[in-house]
Amino acid sequence: MQDFIIEVMNQYGAIGIAILIAVENIFPPIPSEVILSFGGFMTTYTSLSMIEVVTASTIGSVVGAIMLYGFGRILNKDRLIRICEGKFGRAMHLKTEDIENSERWFSKNENAVWFCRCIPIVRSLISVPAGMNKMKLSKFIVLTTIGTLIWNILITGIGKIAGNSWNLIDGIITKYTIGLIIIGAFIFLLMSLKKWKR
Repeated sequence: MQDFIIEVMNQYGAIGIAILIAVENIFPPIPSEVILSFGGFMTTYTSLSMIEVVTASTIGSVVGAIMLYGFGRILNKDRLIRICEGKFGRAMHLKTEDIENSERWFSKNENAVWFCRCIPIVRSLISVPAGMNKMKLSKFIVLTTIGTLIWNILITGIGKIAGNSWNLIDGIITKYTIGLIIIGAFIFLLMSLKKWKR
């Protein structure tokens, strides 16, 4: 996968970066860290500038996010509830109240979209509940662009500074992601225990 990403970026430059990042938003397993960090490294030996890499990756990211947002609008709450109440939902232990709770959380915290764009995997998936909850598209695009710019500038900049060691960044981000997941799980556990005591 990494070799393919590097080949596309070397061959197509900024356009390749935009396409790869758009695809990465739709299929989270494709690592944006590799694309962005290598993009930063490319600025040290090609004619690509930081502005070009960040602009291309931001455009690609916003396009991909809008597509997932559209998927969320199509999926909507009623369809998701029907899935939960069906055989698949029962097999996956999905509950209708979980959907209701997540909808309430998102309606109160939709401004967190920009922050979620700085968390691997979550940065892609946050677009779906935004669409499902019919978040205003213009607001979604603005918050997505802000969060995406922060992420892209940070990882691209690190890639440029790292130079030939750019490929080590993916491992560092993986540890950062695991740390965030552990913290998030701990907070969720504390909140669940508090609710259970009530």
